[in-house]
Amino acid sequence: MAIDTTDATFEQDVIARSSVVPVIVDLWAPWCGPCRTLGPTIEKVVAESDGAVELVKLNVDENPQVSAAFGVQSIPAVYALRDGKVVDGFIGAVPESAVREFVSRLTPAPSEADQLVALGDESSIRRALELEPDHPSAITSLASILVEKGDADEALSLLGRIPETEETRRIAAAARLTRHPEKVDDGSLDERFSELLANVKTDEDARQEYLDLLETMDSEDPRRERFRRALAAQLF
Repeated sequence: MAIDTTDATFEQDVIARSSVVPVIVDLWAPWCGPCRTLGPTIEKVVAESDGAVELVKLNVDENPQVSAAFGVQSIPAVYALRDGKVVDGFIGAVPESAVREFVSRLTPAPSEADQLVALGDESSIRRALELEPDHPSAITSLASILVEKGDADEALSLLGRIPETEETRRIAAAARLTRHPEKVDDGSLDERFSELLANVKTDEDARQEYLDLLETMDSEDPRRERFRRALAAQLF
């Protein structure tokens, strides 16, 4: 699924993320007919890559800084970034076959480490890390397994090898939460947030636990934004 980025979030959504996985940026505008034609095609083809490539959309009317950085003169304009650098791109509403060729250039055949990670068991993932010590998927997969086993220290050490992403933040938060004796489930979440909120301004541990609980909440949970606002009001 594509995400919408802005001038403010582009660095995290695209530049940082592209060190983990190739990121395609679709620069568009609501008034652009060819953009509306191309957009669904790119989304479809990227979705079929099963996470090997990610798609980010940018409304050029609302985000002039990024548009200027790309030197956009015509839209739709599509660029692929890897490790923070543009590695490919095209202009205009090209046919689906051209989009497929464009995406395929960003998705090389799986390496031996990729294949080991795909097996999913701890032993295979550790072998993958012997081959590629900074393999992002191997690190996040193994860290998740370690969190389930309660080995927070190794999980956090592993995550420190790769750039921070939304996924690594969530796993790191879950790892830190395993260190707390209080087991917080959905039924006791409100009560725990209230207990921590009273201390977040003066107690760093309470503040970190509060943030970690927020990070591990379901993004669709309507309480999440309420808890965020309560924290901001308490701190500022």
